[in-house]
Amino acid sequence: MSVPLRFRLNGEDIEMQVKDAGAPLLDVLRHDLGLTGTKSGCEIGYCGACTVIVDGEAVPACLQMAGLLEGRDVRTIEDLGGPGGLDPVQRAFVEEAGFQCGFCTPGHVMALRALLDEDPAPDEEQLRTTVDGNYCRCTGYVKILDSARRAVALQAGAAQAAAAEAGAADAGAGDVGSAPGQELR
Repeated sequence: MSVPLRFRLNGEDIEMQVKDAGAPLLDVLRHDLGLTGTKSGCEIGYCGACTVIVDGEAVPACLQMAGLLEGRDVRTIEDLGGPGGLDPVQRAFVEEAGFQCGFCTPGHVMALRALLDEDPAPDEEQLRTTVDGNYCRCTGYVKILDSARRAVALQAGAAQAAAAEAGAADAGAGDVGSAPGQELR
């Protein structure tokens, strides 16, 4: 017997039927919805390859039961970046070569995205703890940590640019367009 399920996925409202409310979110994403960016690794919540963000928290999709998603907000790797460019975390992984085979990369990116959403200026220990929560069999984590540090810097730079742009827009809002040398009365 299928079960109705309504939740928000990558900014869109989803209404679907799941065959088993106890099925892992990982299976629903990959098999039912065709979102294969979230990887299946250990399937016991230990490796971090299947990390997604549920209600702002990084969680292993292999342990999240689909039936518990009712009314919740889920973000996957497919939600990051877009026509305007890469998310700062994605960009950092590219710039710092924080991947080799790429299998663990979506999990790392989503875990770091959740951390930066919660704390835009994490300290080194927070970065190391977040990176340590996701297995990578190809690297020694040096480039992944470099990517994490770069993501913090890129996000801070993007926030400063957005603030400057907003400040310029606010400053221009008071200007009603008088001609040069002409006073407003």
